[in-house]
Amino acid sequence: MTHSNHHFSDAEQRGLYRAIYERRDVRSQFLPDPIPPEILARLLKAAHHAPSVGFMQPWDFIVIESRDVRESVLAMFEQENQKAAEQFEGERNERYRGLKLQGIMESPLNLCITCDRSRGGPNVLGRNSILETDLFSTCLAVQNLWLAARAEGVGVGWVSILDQTQLSAALNLPDHVYPVAYLCLGYVSEFLDQPELEAKGWRSRLPLKELVHSDSWGQPLTDSQLDVALSEPR
Repeated sequence: MTHSNHHFSDAEQRGLYRAIYERRDVRSQFLPDPIPPEILARLLKAAHHAPSVGFMQPWDFIVIESRDVRESVLAMFEQENQKAAEQFEGERNERYRGLKLQGIMESPLNLCITCDRSRGGPNVLGRNSILETDLFSTCLAVQNLWLAARAEGVGVGWVSILDQTQLSAALNLPDHVYPVAYLCLGYVSEFLDQPELEAKGWRSRLPLKELVHSDSWGQPLTDSQLDVALSEPR
């Protein structure tokens, strides 16, 4: 039995996996060059082709170029970032304060991807048991955009240190629309070899082998070939 008709070519596979492994959360490497409209359109189309439960497509995209809007979001970040820093003590606090965790003003473009929690009506196919599937679906749109951006040479940074209520007010979001991801987009001087938090010693990547279970939680794998393969570097 062969599945060759469904395979991508070797070059296409390499490109896909390269985008996955080389995608980075960019904060410090943004260039001022604008993203051409046709490139931005391709990224938004990639996001819009994400899977969604019940095909609800709960996302909207707010393209933010206004300096005034970005300055207001930066002020929100600085307020929340101060609160976050206070959660750490000693050397960890110093290391946290030395991290650059946003590129709101440096990037030429900001993008907020939202989730319309009413889209599709009160009864969406597949959403009866897990109401959060609209949020999960929107996260898939974020990842689609992120991988497409890496393929286009565009950096993306997710600014998660924001008060969602304040952000919703700044962007005039309706009550039923939730701001899932506030992103900074732009061309970059480089894509780092490692995620920045890993390179700066904040956290290391966990061994995948330790995260894979067999049939139920905590049970070791019975497939020895898979066990060996999981231990190999990518």
